[in-house]
Amino acid sequence: MPEMQVFFPPASVLHLDPGLNLHLPRRPQHLHPLETVELRWSHRPRHALLCYCASVALVVGLGLGGVGLLSATTTSLSGEWRLGVGTTLCLLALLVLLKQLLSSAIQDMNCVRSRRRIDQLRSGGRADPLLMLAVGLAVLACGAALLCLATASGGQTAHRGREMLLSGLGLAVGGGGMVLAVGAYASLVHLLHKRKETRRRRRLEETRRRRRRRMMMGGAGMSTESRVVRVLSVAGEQAGQGSSGRTCLI
Repeated sequence: MPEMQVFFPPASVLHLDPGLNLHLPRRPQHLHPLETVELRWSHRPRHALLCYCASVALVVGLGLGGVGLLSATTTSLSGEWRLGVGTTLCLLALLVLLKQLLSSAIQDMNCVRSRRRIDQLRSGGRADPLLMLAVGLAVLACGAALLCLATASGGQTAHRGREMLLSGLGLAVGGGGMVLAVGAYASLVHLLHKRKETRRRRRLEETRRRRRRRMMMGGAGMSTESRVVRVLSVAGEQAGQGSSGRTCLI
């Protein structure tokens, strides 16, 4: 019935207009997890948690030490060095706390989208080990200064020299421990990164070898097919020549 075919075309003729779906947003099919800004801040959660706990411990330790030294200045007659060292420890604690607050504020405001800056500012990034190293060196310098003052003025007052010596030893040990911890963390991260790179290179080499094997197998199959075709063509030509020769002889 041609009338029915006019009003109801077959299914093969029916097709959707491609312009109807132009206004719909297209989602990328292959999206890497680290390409989104939200997931960049939470990359490597173990390192971030370790650095965050270390920062909290630093803030608590430096704050308690600084407040303890500042509170002792009111009871002791000679509290100049206590005032200086306590103020320095409190400022270092505020510096570490300010870094953590700044990182969280930038993450919440979503004003930084560069991957390099995010890797520097996030918790567990490149700024945390550098900041801890700087704080450790500052504490170590304070301890060394107190030790030098204690040895220089050891004969004047025994009580004052003993307090300075104990405080200097504590600060020197704490600062040196922080520096060693940061060095061990950096070396461990470097080793893990190097191992990850070696694994990635091995995987790439394995995939390349598999591709080469597949290409060789495909080339071998094509060469055998071409050889068969050539043999058949030559055989056909020889058969044609033989038949023509026989007809000529006849």
